[in-house]
Parts: sequence; C-alpha cells; structure tokens
Amino acid sequence: MQRRGRRAAACAALVAVAAGAGCSEDGARDAKHSRTAVVTVDRSAALADEPVHMRITGLASGEEVTVTTRATDARDVAWSGRAVFTADAKGAIDLDRARPRSGTYRGADGMGLFWSMTPGTGDPDITSIALTNPQHNPSYEIRIAVASGGRPIAQRTLTRTFQARRVRHRELTNAKDGLSGELFLPPTGGPRRAPVLLLGGSEGGVTPVNQFKAALLASRGHPALALCYFGCTGRPEYLASVSVEYIASAARLLRAQPQADPRRLMVAGASRGSEAAQLVAQYYPDLVRDAVVYAPSRNTNGAYPANCCGTRSAWTQGGKSLSLVPIPLNHVRGTVLAVAGGADSLWGSLSAAQSIAQQPNASGRKAKALLCPKAGHGISGFPYLPVGANGGGTRAANEQSMESSWPQLLHLLDR
Repeated sequence: MQRRGRRAAACAALVAVAAGAGCSEDGARDAKHSRTAVVTVDRSAALADEPVHMRITGLASGEEVTVTTRATDARDVAWSGRAVFTADAKGAIDLDRARPRSGTYRGADGMGLFWSMTPGTGDPDITSIALTNPQHNPSYEIRIAVASGGRPIAQRTLTRTFQARRVRHRELTNAKDGLSGELFLPPTGGPRRAPVLLLGGSEGGVTPVNQFKAALLASRGHPALALCYFGCTGRPEYLASVSVEYIASAARLLRAQPQADPRRLMVAGASRGSEAAQLVAQYYPDLVRDAVVYAPSRNTNGAYPANCCGTRSAWTQGGKSLSLVPIPLNHVRGTVLAVAGGADSLWGSLSAAQSIAQQPNASGRKAKALLCPKAGHGISGFPYLPVGANGGGTRAANEQSMESSWPQLLHLLDR
C-alpha cells in the first residue's frame, strides 16, 4: 500500500490557517518555542472516506510539538487523537511522512490522528464513535490543534462528510415496497454508474455502517441500498429460512434506479451476509456482476440462533433449504473479492477467503483475496473513522485492512 503522501498528484489548492497568541515583536519565536505555526491541508472539507494531506510549517528546526484532533459524537462523547512530532530541518512536519515520537498511533500515517482517536470514557478497543444515520449525521467536524511548550500555536477545523448535498434517501418498507432497507441515490443528472447492494451480518436489521457506506457511495455517484433481510418489520425475526429470491428482488429494484448501470451491480456482504452475497452472485449472474465479501464463510451455515425457528436452515431457494459445502462460484459473472483477517475471533474467515480466491468464475478467472494477518472480524467498514476492534485484531490492523479494501471496492465499481 502506498503512503498517502505519495498517492495522487500534488495538492491543487492549499488552504492555510495560522493561529497563536502573544506574538513577540519580531513575530516569530522565542529561543525554545514558536509563537505561531501554519496548518496547511489540501481540503478543509472532504468525504469521510477520503484522506487529507496536512503539513505544519513555521516551526524551528528540531522543535517538538504536540498535534491533537478532537471530535464529538452523537452521544456527546468527546474523542481525541494525539501525536508528538519533531520538526524537520526546515521547521516543517509532513504528517504523511513524519513518525510521531509518541501518541495514539505509531508509524508515519497521514490519517493516524483521525482513526486513532479514543473516547473520553470507555475502552477504545471495543468502543466505536457513535453515529446515528447519514440523515441526522451528514457530516462531523474534527478540530486540529498544535501546541509547543504547552502553549497553543495553531488550530483549524476540518469537515468530514458522509452524505453529499443533493444525495437522495428513501426508506423502503415491506408493506410498500416488498423490501426493507435504506436506499441512497446520487444527485440527479449524473451518468449511470454501478449500483451496490449492501448486506449486514448476524446482527440483523440495517447496520449503521452499511447506511453510512451507502451514503458515501451515493455521494460518489453509485446508487446504493443497505438491505434488511431479517430482524425488521415484515421480515423473519431471526436468520432462518431467508430466501435468496428476496435478495435477488432487492437487486432488481436497485438496478432499475434511473442512475444505475444495470450491467454492473455489485453485492457486498459481511460475515453471515457474505453467504447471501455469494449465493445471489452465483444463482443470479444476470442481476449481479461482482461480489465483495468481508470476514466470509466458505459454506452456508445454519439458522442463527441455532434451531431458533423450527429449522436448521438460514437460506432457502425455491422454498427448499440451501446447505452448500462449499458455496459454488462457477456461475459468477464478474469478480469475487474476499477480505479477511487472520485474527478473526469469530470464525476462520482467513482460510475461507483463501479458498474463495482459488475458485474460477463463469469465464474461468479466479476470485481475489485480500488477507490481513493481524486484522479481526470487524473489517467491513470504510477507513479513517475511529472504531473498536470487536471480533479480534487490533484497531490499527483493522484500519489498515479497511484502507486497503475500500479502494479496491471502489476500483471494482469504476472499471
């Protein structure tokens, strides 16, 4: 993975803000600490899944400064990140390349101060920043501050956006639409682009992460549907006897949207949703082109909770139980990408992803796997957001997994 500082082209327009108090008569610095500094970023407002490139200038050579980030979530919990840097010979710090001497993350990482933020209360290893949904939380702010010698010398605020302006949202209900979910559509007037069907896992309902992913995808021009297939009104209470036909009907509704390219639909499923994603890609290649599966299973598993509903089957097709070991992928029209972590504490998703990667699709091309040895089960989100490491792994390893897998998903959509 390339360092963020070496990724795309140089910043087109830099925005600079200087802040400080008590400037000396020469306007610069005393013998030990600068009185002011300049924080420069390439974008003061960006989508929440986009990196920003930040520099701090106007420091003394070798000066030590502390950079902090702060944000407040939907529960009014304060989150903060921290890193101590030493300025280079020119009195600058490039956060894409500079290694912090100490702080909430390690190693050169231009977005480390964003994803490594920790809550004021609670265990950061199991706590995630609280967000409701993209309609109530279309964006959030991160406040950046620079201090030298314990004194603030620069600050600025960045806006991280989940849902761009003019993105449209519609709640789907079983009573009205025959489906339950949250549909996000791009602003009108754009080109037709690949739509994305998002499936959660054994938690049921429409997961918050899928709502925010759908909003981000629609902000990029992709119609997206975060689908509930059980655990919501009008659907089975538990993961039992869920028909593949229901998933296929959601694909049909999504590909019929005005800005959807019906030939390029992707289904993305996490954990138990990985089974549904593989099944619909296999049995409905006329509807689905690509599939991305996170922390996947190679087989269909039983009902959850086990024997909850007088059946052992989680999935059905044509009214009959589906029990497949393994799930076949030889009819899949496009690419299957499996993303898994070696520290998954819930099941052996790494070996499942390795097996998936050996399977040819309908044209004989093999699937792909992105294997992250130190990541856990909770890797189906998007990067740069502070989340816990439930399901194994570490926050840093899970973040690295999402930083790698999210661009690959976007690349599949755009090809």
